[in-house]
Amino acid sequence: MKIRMMAAMLAASAALPLGAASATDLEVTHWWTSGGEAAAVAELAKAFDATGNHWVDGAIAGSGGTARPIMISRITGGDPMGATQFNHGRQAEELVQAGLMRDLTDVATAEHWKDIVRPSSLLDSCTIDGKIYCAPVNIHSWQWLWLSNAAFKKAGVPVPKNWDEFVASAPALEKAGIIPLAVGGQPWQATGAFDVLMVAVAGKDVFNKVFKDKDAEVAAGPEIAKVFKAADDARKMSKGSNVQDWNQATNLVITGKAGGQIMGDWAQGEFQVAKQVAGKDYTCLPGLGVNEIISTNGDAFYFPLLKDPEKSKAQAVLAKTLLDPKTQVAFNLKKGSLPVRGDVDLAAANDCMKKGLDILAKGNVIQGTDQLLSADSQKQKEDLFSEFFANPSMTPEDAQKRFAKIIASAD
Repeated sequence: MKIRMMAAMLAASAALPLGAASATDLEVTHWWTSGGEAAAVAELAKAFDATGNHWVDGAIAGSGGTARPIMISRITGGDPMGATQFNHGRQAEELVQAGLMRDLTDVATAEHWKDIVRPSSLLDSCTIDGKIYCAPVNIHSWQWLWLSNAAFKKAGVPVPKNWDEFVASAPALEKAGIIPLAVGGQPWQATGAFDVLMVAVAGKDVFNKVFKDKDAEVAAGPEIAKVFKAADDARKMSKGSNVQDWNQATNLVITGKAGGQIMGDWAQGEFQVAKQVAGKDYTCLPGLGVNEIISTNGDAFYFPLLKDPEKSKAQAVLAKTLLDPKTQVAFNLKKGSLPVRGDVDLAAANDCMKKGLDILAKGNVIQGTDQLLSADSQKQKEDLFSEFFANPSMTPEDAQKRFAKIIASAD
């Protein structure tokens, strides 16, 4: 592969030991560009700048689907940044295998990451052949339904307590001129909504059989047929959304133009920027109010191998700073995510974040599909659900057949 062919270009660069870093500019690429995300990433930049170094912001608009190919192209093309965001899981697997990414085991050992990172699966996702290649910064769970209290008041129906009640409220919302379900046009949004529906409708065991065990027979079976029926309901309810970005869809909920949105807990950052209060202005239903389970998705930073020794030192400082307790609290409160450290004080968390912390404490978690499927398999899934949500003529039965084939060949 091209990635492996480029390995020789940077393989000679070695990670340097931890030490005091002089003031160094370090470019950090990420796709956090919405209002809530920008407020959160500013906390990371502030913490790094406080070390005497300087965070050079390399934000790439368009979410991960747009940003990741650009990031990968730069790394394989010999123009690496100092650090880059990826999601927990296998997105950087080939870059690591090609010898293009820095081994952070020295930093992780010195900072006792194995003792503080919870759940341990987050650090496992950073580990390849026994070496740690990334610094996890948060836990982002997909399994949430965000509801506009004002929209349901206008429609004259109670705020739903679960997915079935939400579906039943759709006619009243539509009669009031409100889109029941906001779904943006980016493929990952429709795919994520389906995964959330799978956990809610079919349960944790079925989810794991499909995505963890790659059981194509289950994927083609009756339990997943129920999920596709729910996805068909979601498709009908989202008609008229007519927005592209996820935060635009969230804004439809914030402004009462849509009743709800299936979206990860990063949506909380947008509600915060809009000065809306959880429980008063909006309602959150973890697990769609059906199965209160959250996924341990999230974000991690990887560090390409660099030839500049000062920048290499600054990389180590940044990795350490990302998991500093104060940084973890400041960043995650703004981001709407949960910290990866199990020893930080989040007394300032809002009602929705407290729900997530409680579910995490009970151990009601699943791994995210980014951790369970390769980037190629994820892309096939995104293509399917992008088409399913955009094309009403595709039947749930036909979509399920395609889905089962994807799982059968998944790696």
